[in-house]
Amino acid sequence: MENSSYITTFLFTVYGEIGYLRYLYFTAALLAYLVILFVNIVLITVIIRERSLHEPMYIFVCNLALNGLYGSSAFYPILMHSLLSDTPAISRIGCLFQIFCIHTYGCFEFSILSVMAYDRYVSICNPLRYSSMMSPRKVAGLIAFVYLYPICIFIIHISLTIRLPLCGSVIEKLYCDNWSVVRLSCVDISVNNVFGLCMIMLLSVPQIIVVVYSYIKIITVCLKASKEARGKAVQTCVPHLVTLTNYYIAAFFEVIHQRFNTQNLPLVLRIIMSIDFLLLPPLLNPIIYGVKTQAIRKRVIQMFKSSKTNSISGAQKKMVSVLQ
Repeated sequence: MENSSYITTFLFTVYGEIGYLRYLYFTAALLAYLVILFVNIVLITVIIRERSLHEPMYIFVCNLALNGLYGSSAFYPILMHSLLSDTPAISRIGCLFQIFCIHTYGCFEFSILSVMAYDRYVSICNPLRYSSMMSPRKVAGLIAFVYLYPICIFIIHISLTIRLPLCGSVIEKLYCDNWSVVRLSCVDISVNNVFGLCMIMLLSVPQIIVVVYSYIKIITVCLKASKEARGKAVQTCVPHLVTLTNYYIAAFFEVIHQRFNTQNLPLVLRIIMSIDFLLLPPLLNPIIYGVKTQAIRKRVIQMFKSSKTNSISGAQKKMVSVLQ
């Protein structure tokens, strides 16, 4: 039995199962991370630059993209380093830091999506009061709540993990998560389990209630509205519903992988289940909003057209100066 005071490093054993495929996975991870950086930065840049997009819905979309960058940056660099390492490992402090970042990323995502559902509800069900109900002050308060509420709760949760004496240093995942570290404890973890369940309730039930209530109200209004009004409502809700479904499915796979024995499943399937919520939402969210939201799509096209025009005009000016 190892004394917790001597455990300063955690070992990732899953990388040993990957074998020579680690170089293929490294290439895939690098490409995925670069694409995530690109699409999210483009979306954030467009929303910040265009004053016409400084509306609550687009501000929330911008925060969704920022959160995607946050979660991805807590996962991919360590993943790629471990894939190229002969002994994939992470320091105890680094592991706790990754736990905090990845778990809060998931909580932020859920909270932002619930606030976006409320925004769609106000926009469709109370259009005349939208400006007053979603004032800049109210939006700032909602964004502050989105970040501060999960952080305050998870600080308590990770504090309970830090105090545990550990009797092992092997993590059977591609990254550090709270449950993997808690299971290495030498003592009873009932308090951690109870608080973990309470945390799940506190960080999911209110958000689910907001989403369900918002869409019940939206559906009720749409059923009474004209065909044209229903079409507009559906068009504005589709990106959010697709994003919401994408995240729920990804989070469900992670819960299944974390709480149930999946050792009998193929390695590739286990890897996909464990990283789905870190891969798909940051990758697909900006693409979904960039394609489905007309205002964002137009601004993205205009931005690339203007940059292309500027580069061509710059090249022409250089050519003229050379000829002269």
